[in-house]
Amino acid sequence: MYMQDYKALGKKLIVAIGILACLGLYSCSDITNHKTLFFAHSLPITHPVHKGILAMQEALNEKSGGKLQIKIFPDGQLGTEREVLELLQIGSVAMTKVSAASMSSFSPEYRVLGVPYLFRDTEHMFSVLEGEIGKELLEGGSEYLLRGLCFYDAGSRSFYTLDGFIKTPSDLKGKKIRVMNDQMAVNMVNDLGGSATPMAYGELYTALQQRVVDGAENNIPSFVTSNHYEVCKFYTVDEHSMVPDVVVVGTKFWDTLNDIEKEWLQAAADESVKKQKVYWQETVKEGMEIIEKANVKIYNPDKSPFVEKTKPILEELMKDTKMKRIIEEINNQ
Repeated sequence: MYMQDYKALGKKLIVAIGILACLGLYSCSDITNHKTLFFAHSLPITHPVHKGILAMQEALNEKSGGKLQIKIFPDGQLGTEREVLELLQIGSVAMTKVSAASMSSFSPEYRVLGVPYLFRDTEHMFSVLEGEIGKELLEGGSEYLLRGLCFYDAGSRSFYTLDGFIKTPSDLKGKKIRVMNDQMAVNMVNDLGGSATPMAYGELYTALQQRVVDGAENNIPSFVTSNHYEVCKFYTVDEHSMVPDVVVVGTKFWDTLNDIEKEWLQAAADESVKKQKVYWQETVKEGMEIIEKANVKIYNPDKSPFVEKTKPILEELMKDTKMKRIIEEINNQ
């Protein structure tokens, strides 16, 4: 990272910390011995993941008898996913929800979850995430001051574009496709023949309107809640990745909790997963109805050419012994 990047990041952190200080968020407990967990994320309140967080908020309040409470800051109020993760690391914010792709910049093992066509379907994905591999990934982040509590359903990601479907990888040639600021996502689009364009999510609607990019890739609920369907009328269901969301607690905050408080928080997170999965499926169904009424055209391509083109990503990752072991365990599950 260059010096100017550090300066820019420092300014952003100072702004976020200033907001926290003004809100009185440095103190996580009050005179009645109640603790408040400050939970920041970048999604709108209409999103099914936000609804899952609300379920966690309710469950934690109930389990703790109000002794542990969650205060939520949605819509990127406290910064981007990366910026909020950094606030967790220094202890200014307790919790967040981020994509596993964002976590991979901090805890490298999360990279495995971004491999294109890694999971056979949603059932296979959650059998992995809720088993030993998932537990290993969640707990492994503690080394980087970011402990995972659970995974949320973020569906499958597919391409949506301004002009025409992506029926085969060749249709991506010459197209600028917005991706997350994640090297694997960049490699995937480039390997498929497109021009990967990392960009902040909040900047994407305007970029599509102004044709700075030709399209993007995401799941149906995000496609709808972001209103990207208003400008992109072609959605290709290639389902190139199933990258889950991760609920993360900073270890600086986690370590201030006693054993029973940790149990309450973990139990509330686990309980919210069940509800979030239901919210997700309901939102996908509603989203499909919305985009059909908005005259968005849907295309289901043959996925085999996409699988073939993205194999180099899997092969490169498997050169790492640890990654190879995890991928083989996933394939065998």
